[in-house]
Amino acid sequence: MKRPLKQLIILLFILLSVCAGCSSKRYVQHERCYSHIEERLATYIAAQDARIGVAVIIDGRDTISVNGNRDFPMLSVYKFPQAMAVADYCMKNGVGLSDTISIRGDEMKENTWSPMRDRYGVGDLRLPLSELLEYSLRDSDNNACDILFRLIGGTHVADSLMKAMDFDDIVIASTEDEMHRDIYLCYQNRSTPIAMAGLFDRFYRQEMRHDSPLHEAIGRIMMTCTTGNRRLPAPLMPTNAVIGHKTGTGDVNSQGRIIGVNDAGYVFLPDGRGYAVAVFIADSACGMEETERMIADISDIIFQTLFKR
Repeated sequence: MKRPLKQLIILLFILLSVCAGCSSKRYVQHERCYSHIEERLATYIAAQDARIGVAVIIDGRDTISVNGNRDFPMLSVYKFPQAMAVADYCMKNGVGLSDTISIRGDEMKENTWSPMRDRYGVGDLRLPLSELLEYSLRDSDNNACDILFRLIGGTHVADSLMKAMDFDDIVIASTEDEMHRDIYLCYQNRSTPIAMAGLFDRFYRQEMRHDSPLHEAIGRIMMTCTTGNRRLPAPLMPTNAVIGHKTGTGDVNSQGRIIGVNDAGYVFLPDGRGYAVAVFIADSACGMEETERMIADISDIIFQTLFKR
């Protein structure tokens, strides 16, 4: 009796361990044939004077990651999960893409990145929701982002949606203006590379982008992103691959390091396959151009290896 009981206990322990791993991490496994990509990425990352995290989810099944479960400041990458919250709010409240949103003059903050302010000046106006989304996602406009936070009721609304979608590792706590006034608040708005790649995977591959006209617009806008061409898209430009992505860029901290240089998105390969990818670089000792080149190099390693497979 003792031996069967012991075997049963061991079996139950194994099953519980597997289940626990499945419940806490959706994307944890990769095929052995992808292990060489992970090794190449790890070798490259180890040689850089920065904290780097990478996650790649291939066709929704296999995940490659280096520091994929560590927290990184999202910076403006968080404008993508924010857009999900905007879509959710507008669907529930009957707000459409053509509906206009009131903007107060004091919301057109100076001394921050805002092509919208540069075009319209500082004053009261109304703009269609579609245009605000374009400024926030395509041009990474900080004022447009904060106006959208005001529209939906604050950062906690976007954060709550991420939790409801089971993305506990995506934390949204501060507005762009708050981060501008205290750059260390950038570290509060954080995500793991795996969580952000997972959100892009759910949106593009699992067809969440077709949930509503708002989601469709978000998907289209990110495919016309004007920022970060020297990051994830750089090695894709000579190819027929298509990317929808969102960048994030931080200031220099008191140690003289760049708080963060990020890019995350979804790549549609010419052969019909696709992958979600997130590259977060924090506390880089290098200049902006060199740090952006790190993201391009990582993107090239991933793309060339997958496409030639």
